[in-house]
Amino acid sequence: MPSDAEREILTVAGREVSISNPRKVLFPQPGYTKLDLARYYLAVADGALRGAGGRPTVLVRYPDGIGGEFFYQKRAPRARPPWIEVVALRFPSGRSAEEVVPRDEATLAWMANLACLELHPHPVRADDLDHPDELRVDLDPVPGVGWTQIREVARVVRATLDDFGLVGWPKSSGSRGIHVYVRIERRWTFDEVRRAALALAREVERRAPDLATSKWWKEERHGVFLDYNQNAKDRTIASAYSVRPTPDAQVSAPLSWDEIDVCAPSDFTLATMPSRFAEIGDRHAAIDRHPCSLSSVLELSARQEREGLGDAPWPPHYKKQSGEPARVQPSRRRTPTSLRQGGGGPPTTFAEGDGGPPELQRRRKLQRRRKHPLIEIARAKRKEDALAGLERWKTRHPDAAAHLAPADVLVDAMRGRFHTWTRIRVNLQHVPAGLRPDQEALDPDEVQPVERKGR
Repeated sequence: MPSDAEREILTVAGREVSISNPRKVLFPQPGYTKLDLARYYLAVADGALRGAGGRPTVLVRYPDGIGGEFFYQKRAPRARPPWIEVVALRFPSGRSAEEVVPRDEATLAWMANLACLELHPHPVRADDLDHPDELRVDLDPVPGVGWTQIREVARVVRATLDDFGLVGWPKSSGSRGIHVYVRIERRWTFDEVRRAALALAREVERRAPDLATSKWWKEERHGVFLDYNQNAKDRTIASAYSVRPTPDAQVSAPLSWDEIDVCAPSDFTLATMPSRFAEIGDRHAAIDRHPCSLSSVLELSARQEREGLGDAPWPPHYKKQSGEPARVQPSRRRTPTSLRQGGGGPPTTFAEGDGGPPELQRRRKLQRRRKHPLIEIARAKRKEDALAGLERWKTRHPDAAAHLAPADVLVDAMRGRFHTWTRIRVNLQHVPAGLRPDQEALDPDEVQPVERKGR
């Protein structure tokens, strides 16, 4: 147990909050400590609580700083002060947990003491866990896409929201992207809100096909991906004022629409945000005064469905949904696209385990090789170890590596039950066929994925 000399007591909202190991460095480059993190959240508490307050919140903890292992903690710690509020949630897996519900500055300081950098609230209030009051538009750029293109897509998102009577509130993600929140009336289920988000993503893609995509599979994406699945039940993203695990401690900054054209994500950090907040307040101060209806977007969704656009893939740990397309990445689909969609006649079915006639098998292999020739490189508990494996692969195959575009390297943060791990794959679509390496043993190969029910 830390001694009294290794603690700092903060008096917050009439409560005493103990910060253990207050000088523990969480951000090595600027030297920010756990006490700095707590003081940051107190300085921006009004805005942080507007984003996460009253909502069940996942704790994203970095006990050894951003260079160490981190983990998502859904269940509130058993050893907690009696004034910490919790609420019980039931997840799509069937499990349940009591999650923390921050209500005041003292709770934010207590979370900071747990080295909780990011606030990851659910899009619901604790008093109604079945009806979201927030639709989230997540602009996630593929590797190699710069801030200028993200801005362009954000402008298309704003115009689209305006056309459907929705008020969008943008913020930097604190990393490379932009989030746009829409407060909504608490009338719709999670599935309906996700369906609305998918319709919006497809409409933005229709308006800016060269800049944006709604495609779920990474190997099919380009430009800026609009992640509609962030609106599925049990999905959370970093809320406003969250501190992100970047070397300079960037934060997720609420913005006005005009600011998007003149700012950069690096403008907003743990060091700079308190003064900005003191000077101009919270750019999202009026967000709760503008709840919107999803009726017009759900009408758009129905129209898209009549035109042949049904559901899109769900995240892998969800049960297969009614109307959902095959949940298998394009590079592993057994039947060529031309045959499935009528280009080569009606679909042909075979008995279980029968690959079909040799000619069809050959065409399938050619189709897969031609469209998305993916190989897997590494699975590692730590991202840096996976990336080191990628560099070794590039050293072994320099001719192939020279043809790779940034978006051809697929770095996936895979979430296990308690910890994340990293998978790296390479799309060889830009590598000439004669230079494409075969699949090799993974380097490193540290993680065995857990098979999930309902896939």
